[in-house]
Amino acid sequence: MEFYIPTETGERLAFCVAALTSLLGAIMMFAPGLSMRFLGVQPAPGRGGISEIRSTIGGFYLGFGLTALLLMETRLYLALSAAFLLSFFGRIISMLSDGGANRAANLALLVLQAALAALPLPYVFGLL
Repeated sequence: MEFYIPTETGERLAFCVAALTSLLGAIMMFAPGLSMRFLGVQPAPGRGGISEIRSTIGGFYLGFGLTALLLMETRLYLALSAAFLLSFFGRIISMLSDGGANRAANLALLVLQAALAALPLPYVFGLL
């Protein structure tokens, strides 16, 4: 098995989104305390909050990102884009209904999710 580095601009953008997703997943899996401080969440004593960050969020991001990197399929890039688009939508709902719109980290993550949702799409649809 040979690791392929994309040469086309659109595929590079999609590849970078998958790589960043993997990196974020690894940070959440192996440094959950750092992730929780950045996100502004605290684990409840005896409730397993850290294990949720490691497994549910970190494991999912790392697994999804690595799978997209290893298989480099257009459909996986589309699925990655759709996942970030729905995360973006969920954050907007949260900002409107939960009052988290004035947190700088929340706004930064909103922009990041929008970018991660949009960057693979030109390659997926053959525009770039």
